[in-house]
Amino acid sequence: MIRRPFTVFIASLVFVSSLAQADGAAVAVPSPTLETIMADPAWIGSPPQNPFWSVDGKAVYYSARRKDSALVDLHRVDLADGKDSVVDGAAMAASDGTDAVYDLAGTRAAFARNGDIFVRDLRNGALTQVTRTPERESAPQFSADGRRLSFRAGNDWFVHDLASHVTAPAAVLKSEKDPDAKPADDDLRDFQLRTFSTLARLKDEKEARRTHAEELRRADPTRAAAPFFLGEEVKVLDTELSPDARFLLVVTMAKKHDEGRHGELTRYVTESGYEEFEKERVRVGRNAPAPQSLQLLDLVAHKAYPLALDALPGIHDDPLKSVREENARQDQAKAAGKSAAEKSDARTKDKADAAKPRGVRIVSSAEDGGGGGIAWSRDGQALAIQLRAIDNKDRWIATVDLAAHRLVPQHRLTDPAWINWNFNEFGFLDDNRTLWYESEETGYAHLYTKAANGKASALTGGRFEVSRPQLSTDGRWFYLRANAEAPYAYDVYRVPASGGKLERVTHYKGMQDFALSHDGRQLLVTHSASYVPAQLAIVEADGSGSPRELGDTRSAAFAGMTWLAPEIVEVPSTHFKGVIFAKLYKPAGTDKSAKHPAVIFVHGAGYLQNVHLQYPAYFREQMFHNLLVQKGYVVIDMDYRGSEGYGREWRTAIYRQMGHPELEDLLDGKKYLVDHYNVDPKRVGIYGGSYGGFMTLMALFRAPGEFAAGAALRPVTDWMQYNHEYTSNILNTPQDDPIAYKRSSPIEFAAGLRDPLLICHGVIDDNVLFEDSMRLYWRLIELHKDNFTISPYPLDRHGFTNADAWLDEYKRIDKLFETNLESAH
Repeated sequence: MIRRPFTVFIASLVFVSSLAQADGAAVAVPSPTLETIMADPAWIGSPPQNPFWSVDGKAVYYSARRKDSALVDLHRVDLADGKDSVVDGAAMAASDGTDAVYDLAGTRAAFARNGDIFVRDLRNGALTQVTRTPERESAPQFSADGRRLSFRAGNDWFVHDLASHVTAPAAVLKSEKDPDAKPADDDLRDFQLRTFSTLARLKDEKEARRTHAEELRRADPTRAAAPFFLGEEVKVLDTELSPDARFLLVVTMAKKHDEGRHGELTRYVTESGYEEFEKERVRVGRNAPAPQSLQLLDLVAHKAYPLALDALPGIHDDPLKSVREENARQDQAKAAGKSAAEKSDARTKDKADAAKPRGVRIVSSAEDGGGGGIAWSRDGQALAIQLRAIDNKDRWIATVDLAAHRLVPQHRLTDPAWINWNFNEFGFLDDNRTLWYESEETGYAHLYTKAANGKASALTGGRFEVSRPQLSTDGRWFYLRANAEAPYAYDVYRVPASGGKLERVTHYKGMQDFALSHDGRQLLVTHSASYVPAQLAIVEADGSGSPRELGDTRSAAFAGMTWLAPEIVEVPSTHFKGVIFAKLYKPAGTDKSAKHPAVIFVHGAGYLQNVHLQYPAYFREQMFHNLLVQKGYVVIDMDYRGSEGYGREWRTAIYRQMGHPELEDLLDGKKYLVDHYNVDPKRVGIYGGSYGGFMTLMALFRAPGEFAAGAALRPVTDWMQYNHEYTSNILNTPQDDPIAYKRSSPIEFAAGLRDPLLICHGVIDDNVLFEDSMRLYWRLIELHKDNFTISPYPLDRHGFTNADAWLDEYKRIDKLFETNLESAH
């Protein structure tokens, strides 16, 4: 990788150099073309991925793609001399791994590398390999006394004695019946034992042998743990071991739960030459996710305790009752056709459902990469669990009374729409008793602390969001990511863990991520700008001094090109009191005597922020917008309602009405362009992918004549075809809330199509299924529409990876706009 000295750029700058330095010589850089923009992004450079500190804080590791290759190398930057070297196979044996943990004395660090566990002695640098197995071990943790190291392989936990080097299972879990369990009451069995003394004697001898064997096992510290029999009806989903290896929390579900029917995805272009098939995900509402249960295992006493949910406030509520009633009122004809017995049965079922506790889920380690919804204190004496209602209207944080084996509610977050899937970090302060957590309860995500029997205290507050809190090793500071300056500007801030003033640490405005060094003195910061992909820097943790940039990974060709910096504007809303933030791309010295064509780009995901000062996920689209501006277009890219970064009310404005508030915002964006930049209202196009494709369809179908043409890329056309996790949050389920699905699905409004439509979709898309576009395609045929086309891409999924597909797609989009927007009609 070429690493050049790096100069910090901010989004307001325009890169004007047409010459780049390569090996000391000036090289002419051609203007970008569509072919260049849509090529393999390796031409832009090899930005660092997954950076992390070495355990001694003297080096930084990161991964990067090799030049002109799909291979990815691990790099190590020595901070003493700045040397960046590739870690080859031989050097890998001595390298560190990610997510290192430290003992309380700070003398040893443990980490996982290539699925094995290692310990490094920080006093002399010696590295000890703890495991070498085909299993993937992870999540190492030291006991508070530093004598033991535990780690997991899947849902199995192991404890390694650092003195004897003996490793043993912390617990053995079996989803089976206990063969020694007392049989169920049986009159015949009782008669047999009462009548036949030999049977009674044999039974007593068997019990005596079992009891004796168990006594020997308990008294012998060299013996493996006895198994826990959880029952043949349960499936283990997750486990979390206390650092002192005394307790194991087990998350289970019913083994026989049927998640619903899976479809099949067809691959047509294959190496074998035959069609090949993949299992598709389950559609929303086909079957509700399985409720989860909790068991606390005392590994010393060898006893299991179920943790009941009844103490959770609101667990018996029915937050969807009013939704179901509204839908019932809308379906009078169907209700009138029911018999009296059917109506009685339905009322009985509603009462029964309301009487039962709502099902809950716990975010597992497998879902979030470790820990998830379970947090142990460092000393293993306190346990907190984050539970979410399956209907996602409530989130609870509860501690566990380890002596009484019961949940103790500490915090409830309720949202009549849905609980955000972000901003759910939580844990314990270094006193091992005080909780910290994030909550949107004020309307914005902020950080709180709470003693187990006390009131919560807000550490941050205001009309901005904080995320990714990291507690310093000494427990004094929380470091976090926040957009306190403006919704679009992100930096590292810190706040005292005991409460106090929020302090700004970095001033990039395009800060993406950070990691605090173990000694708490420095931050490893990932930052970027509009046309500068992710770069690494070392920053003093107190914000003093200047950042130390670790190089510039852009290619000379990309760095030397001229790009138009987007202008961040505030679009006044005609539908609510406020503004919509947007990126504006316009020609320099716009000729206001002539009408201009315009394009509205609609970002995907729905809950995503694209109006910011970082390198965008839509970097190709941003470069495409430069080409459009060169041709005289004005382009706007809006963070419509539902986007990330603007608080809870902005996020949930689309609840039960996806595509409606967003369309109002997009139409306000069009009005803004017409009013301020002399845009021809008859020559405005729209395009976007995924959620942006969905919104393109809603715009063309529900506001015919407003847009001269649109390109819907990999669009959702019917929300009943999408997945459960995302869709049921916003629209509930089709069974509970058919109204929301009907008002939110483009296929319901397809008759409104008047303007040219291009649909592009990857055939092997396993996120938004290709069937979505094919179903809409046939619906438009049935409606006798003749102004639409579809372009399938047989070798691409939701996120295209083939440069040929990217180029073909954008050539078609470019042609669509050229045909319908570039000349007055």
